[in-house]
Amino acid sequence: MTRPLTGAATGRLRAWAELLRVSALASVPGDALAGAAAAGARPGRGTLWAIGASLCLYEAGMALNDWADREEDAAERPHRPLPSGRITPAAALAASAALTATGLGLASRAGRPALTVATALATTVWAYDLGLKHTPAGPATMATARALDLLLGATATTHPQHRAFRSLPAAALLGAHTYAVTAVSRHETHGGSTRTPLAALAVTLTVAGTLSTHTPPSPPPGPPAPRPHPALPFPNPGPHSVRSHLGRPHPGRPHLGSLLALAYAGTPATLLLHAALNPSAALTERAVGGGIRATIPLQAALAARAGATGTALGLLGLVPLARALARKVSPT
Repeated sequence: MTRPLTGAATGRLRAWAELLRVSALASVPGDALAGAAAAGARPGRGTLWAIGASLCLYEAGMALNDWADREEDAAERPHRPLPSGRITPAAALAASAALTATGLGLASRAGRPALTVATALATTVWAYDLGLKHTPAGPATMATARALDLLLGATATTHPQHRAFRSLPAAALLGAHTYAVTAVSRHETHGGSTRTPLAALAVTLTVAGTLSTHTPPSPPPGPPAPRPHPALPFPNPGPHSVRSHLGRPHPGRPHLGSLLALAYAGTPATLLLHAALNPSAALTERAVGGGIRATIPLQAALAARAGATGTALGLLGLVPLARALARKVSPT
């Protein structure tokens, strides 16, 4: 029989949930799944290793972020776990290091190419938190991290790994969205920016429009499929049949991709417009939260455009979870 948590234990769990921003975790698995779909591969064991690595590296970045900003938060966000004393800076730094090591260990299980991408991702995360976040390169660095996370899923899933480069267009779209959200987040403490939310809205609409109109390229040329034997009632599938099925949209799937693109754009659009019309800190923070939640329908749209309908619909199931968690712990 398990004992109920005491008030002190509940408080510690709450503090760590705030530090790690667990409500944003639902936006992470879709990176690897969308990357696998964009590379024309079915999710497998390597994809699971990539998802585990992504979750660890994401949380490592969250803990390191608060450790690096502990003095700034003491003045602007004294309620945060570190300045309030609920978590010590040493514990946050140790957690970040442990999560980074765990993430790299999980990525190594998917193979050396996946470990290489995960190492680049971890390096980008630490560089962002420890120095680049408050520079003009901050949004681009964060966009690079998110794009690398998608490429991690593609690299961990595809064999041979050079096929992972087919996911670069999807990584670019995810990176553009991340750049826009990160740029807005730089104003969530003080507000005051009208141009940035409008620019982010323009990026969102551009990404949605690209998703609605872009058709993925055909698979790279290979040897011709063998001609069917006359006695067979059905054609004999060639060696690239699975890849072709995943790489080219099904006749009914472009509609799903367009619907998901609209769902993606609609999630942050109103919030960004409100933040532009009234650039207060509160509305800007809400716009950032909407941008984080929009990552999930974006991932689903990327998967749908690659022909992975099951993956796209499965990712949509994370949307209610993200909303429920956001009501308990802020994702920003």
